[in-house]
Amino acid sequence: MTDRISNKKTLLLVLIAGTILMAIKFGAWYITKSNAIFSDALESIVNLITGSFALYSIWLASKPSDLDHPYGHGKVEFISSGIEGVLVLMAGLGILFQAGSHFINPQTIYKLDLGILLVGITTIVNFGMGVFLIRLGNKTHSPTLEANGRHLRSDAFSSLALLTGLFLIMFTGKIWLDNLVALIFGFYIVWEGYKILRKSVGGIMDETDFKVIAQLMDILNKNREYNWIDIHNLRVIKYGSVLHIDCHVTQPWYFTVREAHAEIDKIENLVNNHIGRRMEIFIHVDPCIDCSCRICLLKDCPVRKNPFHERITWDLQLLMTNRKHQLGE
Repeated sequence: MTDRISNKKTLLLVLIAGTILMAIKFGAWYITKSNAIFSDALESIVNLITGSFALYSIWLASKPSDLDHPYGHGKVEFISSGIEGVLVLMAGLGILFQAGSHFINPQTIYKLDLGILLVGITTIVNFGMGVFLIRLGNKTHSPTLEANGRHLRSDAFSSLALLTGLFLIMFTGKIWLDNLVALIFGFYIVWEGYKILRKSVGGIMDETDFKVIAQLMDILNKNREYNWIDIHNLRVIKYGSVLHIDCHVTQPWYFTVREAHAEIDKIENLVNNHIGRRMEIFIHVDPCIDCSCRICLLKDCPVRKNPFHERITWDLQLLMTNRKHQLGE
């Protein structure tokens, strides 16, 4: 909850700063009448809109789970980043259209040196805010903050390219370069919008995060206990920054409910202590069967019926497959 409050305050400050930067960019466009600068200013409107929705989604995601939303409200963060991706795409397409039309009807540019100075200031500020939000988003596992940060950083990179183009225009006097820079800028923004949208759709569709699965696999293999005969059907679902993990664990069939529950607690505590983020874990217990003896590491099992054959190292396929005992049973 503390992370959520900090995230809301951060986004509010970024939103205020974004409003000021947007005003500066539109001021630069008004002074210069540069199509390239207008394209940059147009994207600032998208920054402001997406920042506002990001702030709302962070607030909504911070609400606790309830009867209507038993898994919490974290999914709204993926919706937020998805809307941001769509708006970035629309801004990119708008920039392409504007630049194309000005190739046909070119316009005069004024006071380009002052425009370069103003855009340069906004570029530095945007880059700093973008890098900060990406790092904070990774630290707090917030897709909204990360998407917003990547958007601001891409805005800074595209503004840097725009500045390069403006310098060329100023030194060569070739006005058509203004529209060429705007076209390149537009294509870049469209690509960034697609990437943001693609990642948000993956989160909404519960696409597997193999990085998290690999982290869990490493933790389980390094801290494996003999009573954990097999782990399979491992699944991870993201609800914003919260992970929901479920799996099946094979244990000796003669364990009492209390003993089995104690082993489950060990696994939950192990994962919670190593992952370093909010999560809920649901574990189903499977009893071992005769063929489980082949992979069971228990040396003093009182009911062993078959000799030990091999130690199974859990990999991604074994953990994620819904196949008991890794023996095709």
